[in-house]
Amino acid sequence: MNLKIGSTIWYVPDCYYPEKSSEGYYESHEAICVLNTGDRDANLNITLYFEDREPSSGFKAICPSKRTNHVRLDEITDGEGRKIPRGVPYAIVLESDEPIVAQYSRLDTTQAELGLMTTMAYPL
Repeated sequence: MNLKIGSTIWYVPDCYYPEKSSEGYYESHEAICVLNTGDRDANLNITLYFEDREPSSGFKAICPSKRTNHVRLDEITDGEGRKIPRGVPYAIVLESDEPIVAQYSRLDTTQAELGLMTTMAYPL
């Protein structure tokens, strides 16, 4: 049975990777959690939008068929090896060549009372 669900474009308007280092065992990070229930791998393209600079694109990932992929945004690089900047608010447009479901999560461990925030991305 093919449970092909989701959308090919997803929006996350509130992203932020803290500048400050983590205080404890866990490292602060962000992730886009992707679910692909289809029969083909989903090729993902991520574009970042900022308050005070031009968009940044070229961030790519794959979510295999009938799998999930937690794309760590603190580890991903664009085609020129650049990472997502720390301490800068940004938004994400996630595009896929296959229907997927996307969720965004942020783990902030910059203080002892760490915080976890997660939200479903907005589909088009």
